[in-house]
Amino acid sequence: MNNWQIVFSSPYTFAAEVVKNKLEDAGIISIIVNKIDSSYLSFGLAEVYCPNQDVEQAIACINLIDNE
Repeated sequence: MNNWQIVFSSPYTFAAEVVKNKLEDAGIISIIVNKIDSSYLSFGLAEVYCPNQDVEQAIACINLIDNE
């Protein structure tokens, strides 16, 4: 994961899934790392990572989601 960077995080897995799907629709490879505690769902975050070379494009795409 040295060449990957976090571009989005949320306490809700479904929000990370929405972002991942939008990034993939834009042609950006991404993965979700789920750090939400399985016993206590109020602890941790679901994080979306993408390759370093796609970070700027990914953030621009995520900002478009916020404006929809």
